[in-house]
Amino acid sequence: MVTGNGYMDGFMDEVEARTILAESLGRQPLGDSILVIIPDGTRTALTPLFFRLLAELLLERVDKLDYLVALGTHALMSKKRLNSLVGIEARERTGRYADIGIYNHRWDLPETFVTVDTISAREIEELSGGLVAMDVPVTVNRMVLEYDTLLVCGPTYPHEVVGFSGGNKYFFPGISGPEVINVTHWIGALLTSSAVIGSGYTCVRAIIDRAAQSIPRRRLCASHVVREHRLAGLYVGTPEEAWERAARLSAQVHIHWVERPFRRALGVVPAIYDDLWTGAKGMFKLEPVIETGGEIVLFAPHIDEISYTHGKILDVIGYHGTEYFLDRWERFGHLPGAVLAHSTFVRGVCTYLGGVEKPRIRLTLAARVPRERCERLGLGYLDPDKVNVTDWQGKEDEGILFVPRAGERLFRLERDRVFLKYRRESN
Repeated sequence: MVTGNGYMDGFMDEVEARTILAESLGRQPLGDSILVIIPDGTRTALTPLFFRLLAELLLERVDKLDYLVALGTHALMSKKRLNSLVGIEARERTGRYADIGIYNHRWDLPETFVTVDTISAREIEELSGGLVAMDVPVTVNRMVLEYDTLLVCGPTYPHEVVGFSGGNKYFFPGISGPEVINVTHWIGALLTSSAVIGSGYTCVRAIIDRAAQSIPRRRLCASHVVREHRLAGLYVGTPEEAWERAARLSAQVHIHWVERPFRRALGVVPAIYDDLWTGAKGMFKLEPVIETGGEIVLFAPHIDEISYTHGKILDVIGYHGTEYFLDRWERFGHLPGAVLAHSTFVRGVCTYLGGVEKPRIRLTLAARVPRERCERLGLGYLDPDKVNVTDWQGKEDEGILFVPRAGERLFRLERDRVFLKYRRESN
């Protein structure tokens, strides 16, 4: 049973949020220990609000309440940044919240993981609709076995790999080993981001849900929807049920429909994205409304790195479409599927004929990444110091779109509305 509410136009206040949490968690057999799994700083979330509310509701009820940041493979966070993430000061870690642990998911250490299951090649083939057939070990942060209840607490947005983020995605890839991450991202690449993003329940989601069922602990989820940095909705229940309700609301508040495509767009990348690996969300959520031959410019004067984690691999392979990699699988097939998938998402939809690749649109990076590196990777380059954002504003009638905070709101064409609605309802 899901407890919650959501608003297309209005917002939820703290009193209502607390009531929803108290009602839902009050009827759950939580056990003696809870691990709350939260997003890192690359997501716009109301983590400080929920950190405080959960402390009020749970500290006196359980013996152990800790937090694990679902980094996936993102950069580790310092103690200062972890405190900021949950909205507290260092002195509070030795005071009111002294007994609460806040931990990075140490994806970089092999000893972090435990294998809880293996999904057979036959089942992966069935779940993926025949796209992939391989045995997939289900490895996850072994911390999950130290707690009675695992509580996911994070936002839901349209997502390029899985349709909508949230729910069990905080386990896989949030705190998982590389196996499920790589297979699900590569399946997303085969489907293409422009087809998947905002489309509801997908085969990638089905694999993630199946993997999460292998975790031998009680799983709960407080899935929230954020609009304009305020709470638009909150649903508490199982990760599957809470996510489904949040995704419905996200589809209503996070997708902006336009009548016709644009020839150019400038997406201003927020500071929460500190490399192109995360900042490329500005590309993914604008690509569907750019006309063939058009251009997206990502304005990110604060970014000076392609990927802090995967930059060395990307420097070797560059950015290409899916068919480019499939045609050279003997060369690229051993590389992590998540990195190959990221490459294809950034490149966007391509045609590939006779060994010649042609992207449908151009992506230009206006950041501190040098021109030579951008061009070697297959990106366009624009000096960020020469970009005047006011020159891009108010020109939609001229086919130019300006997006002041690119990466969270999905832009789609009206002609796609019926298709996406069908995909959501049929799944």
